[in-house]
Amino acid sequence: MAADVVGYSRHMGRDEAGTLARVKDHLAQRLGPALLRNRGRLVKLTGDGALAEFGSAVEALKAAMEFQQAVEQANGAHPEGQRIVFRVGLHLGDIIVDGDDIYGDSVNIAARLEREATPSGIVISGALHEATAGRLDAEFLDLGSLSLKNIDRAVRAYQVTWGGEQRAGPGQTIMSRGAGAVAAPLRPLLDKASLAVLPFQNMSGDPSEDYFVDGLVEDIITALSRISWFFVIARNSSASPRN
Repeated sequence: MAADVVGYSRHMGRDEAGTLARVKDHLAQRLGPALLRNRGRLVKLTGDGALAEFGSAVEALKAAMEFQQAVEQANGAHPEGQRIVFRVGLHLGDIIVDGDDIYGDSVNIAARLEREATPSGIVISGALHEATAGRLDAEFLDLGSLSLKNIDRAVRAYQVTWGGEQRAGPGQTIMSRGAGAVAAPLRPLLDKASLAVLPFQNMSGDPSEDYFVDGLVEDIITALSRISWFFVIARNSSASPRN
């Protein structure tokens, strides 16, 4: 399981001490207990996020859902601009253990899937979906096969939703939580509008302002993703990386 903060550089640019304190609080008070309850091991903190491993695919997804729900609840006590939001990615596969650290293709896939998640969202691989479908109170939106950075093969991915919240775009299907059955494809445009926020161009000529420009995109995506009748494409699926 890979998790990190959405718009971390933007938050740090506004309030370094406050951002660091809030991130540490989420990791200690919400991620830590979720890992403990689901027999997960914190491998390492990554500054703005964390890497964890589990012996069970079901417990891994359960921990991710508990963590995101706890963060969302805690954010209600903070003003909009101070809310720390995470993305989470999960994959099921073999890993290389070296001391307390872990490496390998599976770790890289989890990290890449995390970048495909919407703010406060969870994206899992097809392998993890097969191991968890029908075993948790969750629904799975089929994102198709994704081309992930530095991964030499396409990876089937699913967006996880819970609490009756379904976000499907045209032609996409939702997997039911009861037994993993496939619902009929939603009618294009009539059921839910799909939106992609394209990257803004930094017109100032100052590369140090890139974080501010990226922050505007993150803010817009976060705000739109809270509107239930929109399906918002993850930023990394609609943006090209900077050179």
